[in-house]
Amino acid sequence: MAKYADSPDWRDVDPLPQDEGGPNPLAAIAYTEEYSEAMSYLRAVMARNEISDRVLNLTEDIISMNPAHYTVWLYRAKVIFSMPKDLNEELEWLNSMSSAGSMKYLKNFQIWHHRQTLMARIPSLPPAELPFLARMLSKDAKNYHVWSYRQWLVRHFDLWDSELPYIESLLRSDIRNNSAWNHRWYVVFGRSRLEGGIEERQDVSAEVVDREIEYARVAIWQAPQNQSPWNYLRGILRKSGRGLSQLREFASEFADLGREDEVRSSHALDFLADAFAEEKDKERAGRALELLAKRYDPIRRNYWNYRRGLLGLGSVEP
Repeated sequence: MAKYADSPDWRDVDPLPQDEGGPNPLAAIAYTEEYSEAMSYLRAVMARNEISDRVLNLTEDIISMNPAHYTVWLYRAKVIFSMPKDLNEELEWLNSMSSAGSMKYLKNFQIWHHRQTLMARIPSLPPAELPFLARMLSKDAKNYHVWSYRQWLVRHFDLWDSELPYIESLLRSDIRNNSAWNHRWYVVFGRSRLEGGIEERQDVSAEVVDREIEYARVAIWQAPQNQSPWNYLRGILRKSGRGLSQLREFASEFADLGREDEVRSSHALDFLADAFAEEKDKERAGRALELLAKRYDPIRRNYWNYRRGLLGLGSVEP
């Protein structure tokens, strides 16, 4: 039984089948009959620009069969804004798709883009939004779409000052959560504001820089071989115009060139190599890179030798 052709609610619509290139298409896509029928009715209502509840129901049906169809999402948004519909109800519908105990739709770009499109029309952040995102990240802490959407929320609703406690809770739970480190960087150093319709980055005070350096130092002490805080530390120093040499002694606590058998972090050696190079001390920079190539990260020997070559030093043999 055809779902739409046999429905009295759709008798006034002449479906538009997909044009596959003639009666004998070379490589027709093997859609199911249910999906082909639904799409033929969607083309028909789109052709006459119909805005109605039945169109919303039709888009919901198609999305249930193919949630990655961006044209369906775009037309659904158009219908919702044109009728208009309660945007909070639409958010609740999206929540039901994303939080039904399944990972099925969590990495679907169209769902998160649709959510952002809705949220851009809502004047203030709904109280349930951030807890909802926290639940999504508890299911998949590295979900790029959730993090991108959360960054947009922070910027759109000016949540810069209230976001750090959440990030710190994530890092207390997992100090190796590189996504949380990336989000911390965005919140601290990516802060922006609109001035005359132009987005401008705000300067970061010396006090904030010092605070972030100390935060990274503490995190490194907790897990010296965790690359994320080392990268964060480098970024802070570069962003603030401070040299790596400022923290050379700190890095030496994890990789003292005078005690080569007691290196606790290959990332500390990498940091030292750049710090010594910054000080024009090629010998010690080269020694740090040699230790990486021969003992502490030999799988990337070619890279460390490339770095030695930049210093005018020879390659390290296995």
